[in-house]
Amino acid sequence: MLNIQSEAQRCLQCKIPRCQKGCPISTDIPKAIALFKLGKLQEAAQMLFDNNPLSLVCSIVCDHDKQCEGHCVKGIKETPVEWGSIEHFISDTYLERVQVNKKEPTGKTVAVIGAGPAGMGAAIELIKMGHDVTIFEEQSEIGGMLRYGIPEFRLPKSILDRYAKKMKKMGIRFRLHTAVGNSITIEDMRRDGYDAVLIASGLWRAQPLHVQGESLPNVCYGIHYLASPDSFEIGSRLAVIGTGNTAIDVARTALHNGVSYVTLYARRNQSNADPKERELALLEGAQFKTEMQISRITKEGPMFKTVHLDENGQIASIDEEEVLEPADFTIIAASQGPLSKLINTTSDLEGTERGLLKVENNYTTAEGVFGAGDVVYGGRSVVEAVADAKKAAQAIDEYLKNK
Repeated sequence: MLNIQSEAQRCLQCKIPRCQKGCPISTDIPKAIALFKLGKLQEAAQMLFDNNPLSLVCSIVCDHDKQCEGHCVKGIKETPVEWGSIEHFISDTYLERVQVNKKEPTGKTVAVIGAGPAGMGAAIELIKMGHDVTIFEEQSEIGGMLRYGIPEFRLPKSILDRYAKKMKKMGIRFRLHTAVGNSITIEDMRRDGYDAVLIASGLWRAQPLHVQGESLPNVCYGIHYLASPDSFEIGSRLAVIGTGNTAIDVARTALHNGVSYVTLYARRNQSNADPKERELALLEGAQFKTEMQISRITKEGPMFKTVHLDENGQIASIDEEEVLEPADFTIIAASQGPLSKLINTTSDLEGTERGLLKVENNYTTAEGVFGAGDVVYGGRSVVEAVADAKKAAQAIDEYLKNK
């Protein structure tokens, strides 16, 4: 508490707050800190929740160094103000106490497909607008990738349980174990009186490498491992293909579960992973090997070819000779894509060449159907998904007003 108070005192209350500009959802950080310093924590928490209903989650999982804290003026000559810690204290303490001010019921019903960050954020915004909201979720609990793709030691599942309870109190309904596109389609939703549908289904399809050995029993994909780590017998030596955030989460989860040796492999030296998470993985014992192109996977481990990079870090050439990297198990965590069943089961819904939803200002090509989050833009951050969900909720509200 004292450390958070001292951090709040360091804020310069800039008239042109660079930290706010660095935040994808434009959180008014100076105002929140000013309220905190005045002891008005309830008011600060209300402001944060109204702007970003997943403020508590974002305070934990955001890459603060790239966003708010990375833009802090104090960071030019010293360490930036640790806004993430302040935001977490406020949002965690007051989550159950923040008020949800709902407008008069509109009589309109909205179906939200997916209970990940975009679906959760949009549902909260839509219920505040007075619409009746039902979330359809394929899994047994809400959270999407927050629950099934981020390890417990990074984001406690209890936080998502608290959100589920609060959302139910708001009046949001949930249909769990329901994969839209299988037994139920968007056409069924239209038939049953839903006035609008929001697709916020995320990226759940593991991207294959299309290399020999991918179907062997000692191979799996990162998103499947993270969803249920105890289901896999890794052994003592693990090879992880990829060095992004998912790959690092895989590596750290394996190390926390007792795997002795974990190595992450990539073709290039660059990584879009959170530098802090990469540093933690190194501290916990993970190794990183770059300039290696996977060629195939064997029961003894993956085979690689050496990559040669030019001065710009781009691949100049790849050797023909293969090198075995011994491993008991290989996890592919290169990238993910969207499931195609929604597009395949909705006649007027179109996708892009990458299989993502085709949208314009969150409107899809199908009447009354909208898109938000990763299923539209590909893998982005949680806060960007929530920011896009807010825009989608506004678009749906306008559509329903004009319908």
